[in-house]
Amino acid sequence: MIVPIEIKQSPIKRYEIAIDPLPKLRYDRKVAIVTNPTVAPLHLERVLASLEAPRIEVIEVPDGEEYKTMDTVLGILDRLFEARFDRQSLLIALGGGVIGDMTGFAASLYQRGIGFVQMPTTLLSQVDASVGGKTGVNTRWGKNLIGSFYQPEAVYIDPAFLETLPDREYAAGIAEVVKMAVMFDREFFEFLEASDLKDRETAKEMIARSVTLKADVVNRDEKEAGVRAVLNYGHTFGHVIENETAYSRYLHGEAVAIGMVMANELAVELGLLSRDEAERIRSLLERWGLPTYYRIEDPEAFYEHFFLDKKSAGGKIKFVLPNGSIGTHVIRSDIEKPAVMKVLERFGGEG
Repeated sequence: MIVPIEIKQSPIKRYEIAIDPLPKLRYDRKVAIVTNPTVAPLHLERVLASLEAPRIEVIEVPDGEEYKTMDTVLGILDRLFEARFDRQSLLIALGGGVIGDMTGFAASLYQRGIGFVQMPTTLLSQVDASVGGKTGVNTRWGKNLIGSFYQPEAVYIDPAFLETLPDREYAAGIAEVVKMAVMFDREFFEFLEASDLKDRETAKEMIARSVTLKADVVNRDEKEAGVRAVLNYGHTFGHVIENETAYSRYLHGEAVAIGMVMANELAVELGLLSRDEAERIRSLLERWGLPTYYRIEDPEAFYEHFFLDKKSAGGKIKFVLPNGSIGTHVIRSDIEKPAVMKVLERFGGEG
């Protein structure tokens, strides 16, 4: 299955997302595969067997969100210089969202920009992180605060990569799928409630529907000037949680799951969402073993951390919330602090 990306801003950018077994790939330029010690033993040999190029380098970086830093990206760039890569060379991101984000960012920087290809190996990166061209690294100030919008040349989503994925990682990807369904497609949410999402054919349909939804959003709004901001549902809260826990307690999708529950609490507080609908979303997340509670030690500090998020502007916090029911959304920048604090204080107990 092919899902096209055609970004309509100038200059028009086109590429394809292939949701199929990995094809034979032939390049007439130097290629570097960026991966990590967890993914490489599982998938590198298969990727190398599918690849032809005059020279192929393998660059391994440490595994984990805590290594998504400028130092790691600089290490990738050093390897490219050592191998005398040029502006026609290509990077391949073989791994999850962290690998994809750092590889794309390194590609955007090397000699002012070289090509890169995404080969996402986690459900989260297949349905979300590999699509749309967001790249970057974390800092002590927050998540993805240094980065660029830089589109890949292609995305190859092979569902077979998921066969080696731990259950916890798979569930983290489900969180991002639920995010898109809650924001855009009630019927898709009902499909998620009713289906065995570990079944291979069902999983392929889930991936395809998620990617199609995201591709439509990215095609309309590459740089998050409008509708693409809706994809940050759960992330405004989730990014603070990740920062407070030094990116080590939760997988990204787990933090987003908690963030969605917090966002839903705010929507209920504002009368935008019924308690029944909020519990329905929580129930689907918990069915996959995802966390839905985080104890906020200092609600005031948590609130202030919102302002470090790149999505806040002009002293206003941008909240993405369900609006009326599952499948609809609203972006609000006018929510007064007392309403937000009331929600944060509910997460100050034992859960």
